[in-house]
Amino acid sequence: MEQRRSIVFYLNGKRVQLVPDNPTQTVLQFLRDTRGLTGTKEGCAEGDCGACTVTQADLDTAGRIRYRPINACIRFLPTLDGKVVWTVEGLSANGQQHPVQQAMVEHHASQCGFCTPGFVMSLFAMYAQGVRQPSRDQVVDQLSGNLCRCTGYRPIIDAGRQIKAHTSAAPDHAQVQAWLYALQEDCSTPVRFTGSDPVSAQNQSWYAPRTAGQLAEYLTAWPDSTVLAGGTDVGLWVTRQQRQLDNIVYLGDVADLQTMQQDQAIRVGAGVLLEDAWPVLVEAYPELQELWKRFASVPIRSSGTLVGNLANGSPIGDAAPALIVLGAQVVIRNGAQVRRLPLEKLYVSYGKQARQPGEWIEALEVPVRPDNSYVASYKLSKRIDQDISAVCSAYALELDPHGIVRSIRIAHGGMAATTRRAIHTEAALLGEPWLEPTIRNAMQAMLQDYEPLSDMRASSRYQMTAAQNLLYRFYLQTQGSTPTRVYGEYDVSH
Repeated sequence: MEQRRSIVFYLNGKRVQLVPDNPTQTVLQFLRDTRGLTGTKEGCAEGDCGACTVTQADLDTAGRIRYRPINACIRFLPTLDGKVVWTVEGLSANGQQHPVQQAMVEHHASQCGFCTPGFVMSLFAMYAQGVRQPSRDQVVDQLSGNLCRCTGYRPIIDAGRQIKAHTSAAPDHAQVQAWLYALQEDCSTPVRFTGSDPVSAQNQSWYAPRTAGQLAEYLTAWPDSTVLAGGTDVGLWVTRQQRQLDNIVYLGDVADLQTMQQDQAIRVGAGVLLEDAWPVLVEAYPELQELWKRFASVPIRSSGTLVGNLANGSPIGDAAPALIVLGAQVVIRNGAQVRRLPLEKLYVSYGKQARQPGEWIEALEVPVRPDNSYVASYKLSKRIDQDISAVCSAYALELDPHGIVRSIRIAHGGMAATTRRAIHTEAALLGEPWLEPTIRNAMQAMLQDYEPLSDMRASSRYQMTAAQNLLYRFYLQTQGSTPTRVYGEYDVSH
């Protein structure tokens, strides 16, 4: 089978072809240390602050250009194969600033300037997508992954809303599309290499197949490989934990894993980005709209995948509780063999999953919504955007015509070593009338389901009280009410 060693991409309008120093060399390291493009900054090195934001363009499955802001600090350089990338240095042309840059200047939206390039690149991605007169909410959502410590957000948001006042032909979509089609030809074969840096690379290797069959075959032969999708978690293993990953197989270029289908279930391939998967789920379950908007940030959702988030299995992952209560299944593959497993049974204990060597998750399947069902998911965190949950709860309820609980599924993240259903709470509700006394009894039963630990996010007492309150909130919302009192230290008995 024909393979390549080098990767190829466009950077600020120029074609680049190279073999990365090592498979885990980050885009940020390459830009700053190799290319001298120091406008892209390093702040947190974990994708939280947005100082490292650059914009990437690629083609979707229909051949349309997608412009995405991404975090350069946790993206590995080899993942840029076949992409077009801009840094802040690549926006101005013929001595004239890009409209986004000009708007930032005119609205005094920069003070110390450290974070400014990241804001500019996030707004540039929105501008390139054709959003030239965004609402305030659109700008705030777009900047959810960018932090500013000195200017404050008002002038930055004002700048984002006034981009249309400045005209520019950039980017030239026809040119970008021509580059991407040419790259498709150049990048049609798998990439496989070991690092060229004899000190840092050692035995590190990279393999990027082009078909699911090639991926399955490789993982059968090399079952201990690190499977990489977007790198929004795996990238931190390198940047924060200083781990060496010896054998990486990248699924981001596998075309048949980039698809979604809807029939008896919503099927999401392992390579589908979070930013593409969430809208499809929200269309079927509108109650998940807020969870989508508060799930990480736009740059994280533009790199990470939904299946990758679930495969990582973090007990504080916000997607898992909702998908568990919806009855989602994962499609697990080993070579040519495929099996399906309820998502809730994937997580055995902290860091341990019900997967055998060589098995990988090929897709997620979410059932079509049953009639007369109530669904909700709530996230509690210290910040609205880009924050880890103290508690994330999810509910799926069906009532019979007499208001008796026919089916109930409840799951929480952040309350145990894995995302887990509240089995005793569900038992206290099943077959009972959906009335306040039943809810109160179930809130007490929840004490048997979880023993949360105090940590930097919240105390164990807070987590349990919050989880009980959220069940009460769900009950009130099914009655068309809004919560006015909480359970625990405060009286809800009158």
